[in-house]
Amino acid sequence: MTIPTWTAHDGLELPVLGFGTYRLKGSAGADAIVRAVDKGYTLIDSAFNYENEGTVGEAVARRAERRDDLVVTTKLPGRHHAREEALETIEESAYRLGRIDLLLIHWPNPKTDRYVEAWGALIEAKERGLVGAIGVCNFLPEHLERLERETGVLPEVNQIELHPYFPQEEQLRFDAEHGILTEAWSPLGRGNDLLENPVITEIAQAHDATPGQTVLAWAIGRGAIPIPKAASDERQVENLGALDVQLDEAEIGAITALGRPDGRLADQDPSEYEEF
Repeated sequence: MTIPTWTAHDGLELPVLGFGTYRLKGSAGADAIVRAVDKGYTLIDSAFNYENEGTVGEAVARRAERRDDLVVTTKLPGRHHAREEALETIEESAYRLGRIDLLLIHWPNPKTDRYVEAWGALIEAKERGLVGAIGVCNFLPEHLERLERETGVLPEVNQIELHPYFPQEEQLRFDAEHGILTEAWSPLGRGNDLLENPVITEIAQAHDATPGQTVLAWAIGRGAIPIPKAASDERQVENLGALDVQLDEAEIGAITALGRPDGRLADQDPSEYEEF
C-alpha cells in the first residue's frame, strides 16, 4: 500500500505513519523489518543507542530494490555530541546502515549543553552528503529557537513522546508553525492502561477499529507521525489499518482530553533529562 506523506519546511517528505525498530535485533529483527517493508512501510526508525543499526542495514540490503522508497532514520547519542566525535559516529552509523536518509539528535541533554555543537556536526554531515536530512528528538521550543538563532538552520523533524496521556499540544503547535514535522515515539503508550481506556475503546467500537488503530488515527489527525514498533505480521497490518480510520474533531478532542500533567511514561523531561 502507499502511505500518504507530509512535507517539512526544507522539502523532506515523510509518510504519515512510520515503523519503529526499538528492541528489534538480530535475524528475527531483520526478518520483522523486511516484512514491514513488504507491507508498505517506508519510514524506518532506528538509533545508535538501540544497538540495532546492523539489523536495520541488513533488512534494507535484503530489499535493495526498494531502497530509494525508504527513509532510514538513526539518532546521534548524547555521549557523542562533541563535533568530531559526532562526525565519526555518523560515519560509523552510515557504514552499518549503508545510507542515512534522516539523522536526528536523540536528546538535547541541556545540562551538558553541547547540543548546538552537535547540531553543527549534523549540518556539516548533510553538506558532506553523509545524510539526506537532519532533525532532532525531544527538543523543546527553547532548544529549537536556539538552534535557529545560533546556526540559522531549523530541524526538519522533531521526534517527541506523544500519546493520549501526553498529547503535547504546545510542542505540536510550535513545530507546525515552523514547518517542522513532528514524529511521535511510544504513540501507543508502553506498559500502561491506555488501550483499555473507555474513551478510546468506545470511539474504536464506533469506527469498527481496534483501540490501537484509534490512537494512531488520533495522532495522525492531529498532525503527528506515529512510529509504533510491531514485530508480528498481525500487529504490522493492524497499525496500517489506522490509515482507514477518520476521527472527527469531537473524537480527537475527547482523546486529547485524556492528557495528564504527569502523563510522561518515564518522567523524561527534556528540560533536564540527560541520555548518553
